[in-house]
Amino acid sequence: MRSRLILLLEHLDLLMLVVSLLMLLLGYPAAFTLGGVALVFAGIGFFSGMAPTMGAIPIRVFGTISNETLIAVPLFIVMGIVLEKARIAEDLLTALGWLFRKVPGGLTVSVTVVGALLAASTGIVGATVVTMSLISLPSLLKAGVSPRLATGSIAAAGTLGQIIPPSIVLVFLADQLSNAYQTSQREMGNFAPDPFSIADLFAAAFLPGLLLVGVYVIYQVVVSLRTNSRDRDSSPGCAERATADVWLAMGPPLALILCVLGAILGGVATPTEAASLGVAGALVLAGSREVSGRRWLLLVPLSGALALILVQSAEAFGVGTGSVFTFVVSVIGTLAVAGGLLANIVVLFRSGILQDVLQSAVEFTAMVFAIMIGATIFSLIFRDLGGDETVSALLQDLPGGTLGAVLIVMAVMFALGFFLDFLEIVFVVVPLVAPILLQLPMPDGSPMSPAWLGVMMAVNLQTSFLTPPFGFALFYLRGAAPKEVATADIYLGAAPFVGLQLLVLICLWFFPDIATWLPRYLFS
Repeated sequence: MRSRLILLLEHLDLLMLVVSLLMLLLGYPAAFTLGGVALVFAGIGFFSGMAPTMGAIPIRVFGTISNETLIAVPLFIVMGIVLEKARIAEDLLTALGWLFRKVPGGLTVSVTVVGALLAASTGIVGATVVTMSLISLPSLLKAGVSPRLATGSIAAAGTLGQIIPPSIVLVFLADQLSNAYQTSQREMGNFAPDPFSIADLFAAAFLPGLLLVGVYVIYQVVVSLRTNSRDRDSSPGCAERATADVWLAMGPPLALILCVLGAILGGVATPTEAASLGVAGALVLAGSREVSGRRWLLLVPLSGALALILVQSAEAFGVGTGSVFTFVVSVIGTLAVAGGLLANIVVLFRSGILQDVLQSAVEFTAMVFAIMIGATIFSLIFRDLGGDETVSALLQDLPGGTLGAVLIVMAVMFALGFFLDFLEIVFVVVPLVAPILLQLPMPDGSPMSPAWLGVMMAVNLQTSFLTPPFGFALFYLRGAAPKEVATADIYLGAAPFVGLQLLVLICLWFFPDIATWLPRYLFS
C-alpha cells in the first residue's frame, strides 16, 4: 500500500491531468475544473514535500488579464455578434445563390463561400451555423439537395470561422504559441528569438483556409455531378436579381473584411487596432441595415473615412503637409466619422440590438477569460509537479522523430475534440506540448515554425466542431434544422467534411510552405 502511495505521489502531474480530463468529460465547468483540480493537487504536492510555487499564481493571472494582445478578443466578439445581428448572411446567400445558379451544386457552393465570408467577418461558429441553417437549409432541401449534403455543407461552412482569420481561436493559439516559442528558444540557448505574433498566425492561416474552401467546393461539385443534381435557388426573386444588386449586397462586408485583414497583414495596425476598426465598421453596417432608406448612415462615416485616408496618404508622400486645406479636411472627416458612428449607435440602441450585442459579448468574454485563468493556474501547477519533464520525455522517446511526436499530439487533440470544447484543448494541451514540439525539426529539416504548428492545430481543432457525440456545430444545426431532417443525416453528412479536413492536414504536412510562405513573404 505504501509503495502504491509513493508511486502516485511520484506521478502527481499525470494523475492531475487524468483527473482534470475526467471532470471535464463529466460536464463540470472548464474554468473551475482546471483551476480547482490544480489547487487541490498543489495542496497535495505541498504536504508531500514538493512545494509548488503558489506565490506565482497571482502574477501569472495578472499577466494573463493585462495582456494587451488579448484585448482584440472581446473586440472581435463584438464585431461578430453585431454582424450576425445585421443579418448580412441573408443578403450574401441570396446574392451568391444567384451568382452560382448555373454551377452544379450551386446552392451548396454558395453556402461554403458565404461561410468563408462570414468566417472572415464574424469568426463565431455558432452564429454562422444557426444563421445559415435557418436561411439556406429550407431552400437546399426544396431544391432537391440531399439532407446529408445540405446539412454537412452548412456545418462545415460554419466551422471555417476556426481557420480563416480573423478567428478567435487563432488569437488564443497565437498567444499560447508565442509563450511556448519563447520557452523553447530559451531552452535551445537562443535568448533573443524573433517574436511570434497574431499577425504571423493570421498570415499563415490565410492560404490553408482558402485551400479548405476549395476542397469543400470541389467535393460539392463532384457529388452534385455524380448524382446529376443541378440545384437552383428557390428563394423568391432570385432569378430577377441584377448583377449590381449582387455586388451591392456583397460589397460592404467584403470591404470590411479587406480593411480589417489588410490592416493586420499589411502592418498598418495591430490586431487590437484592426479589431476596433472592425467594430466601428460593423456598427455602421448594422445601423444602416436596420433603418432602410437612410443611406446617409452608411455614406457619411464612409466619406469621412475616405477623406482621412486620402489626407494621410497625401501627407505620407509629402503633399500638403501642414496646409490649411488638409487640416480642414481632416477635421471634417473626423467629425463625419464620429457623427456617423454615433448616429448608427443611437439607431442600434433604440432598436434594442446594441443591448443584446453587449450582453452576449460580455457573457462570452467572461467565459473565455475565466477558462483562461483556470488554465493558467493548471499549467503552472502542472509544471511545478514535473509535468513538463514528463511530457518532454514522452514526446522525445517516441519512434519516428518529429513525425511520431506530431502524429501523437494531433491524434490526442483529434480524440479530445470528440468530447471537449476547443478552448479547453487550446488552454490545456497546447501549453504542455508546444514547447517540446517547437524544439523539433520540421518535415523538411528546417527549424519548427510556430506558424506551421499553429495552423496544423487550428485545422485539427476545427474537426472538433464536426465530430460526434459533442460536435458543437452538429448541436447548433440540430437545433435549427426542421424535424424532418434526421439526426443520423446530420452526423453522416458531416463525416466526409471531417475527412476533407484531415486531407488538408496531410497536405500541410507534406507541403508546409502552404502555411509558411505568406508570413515569410510579408514579414521577412
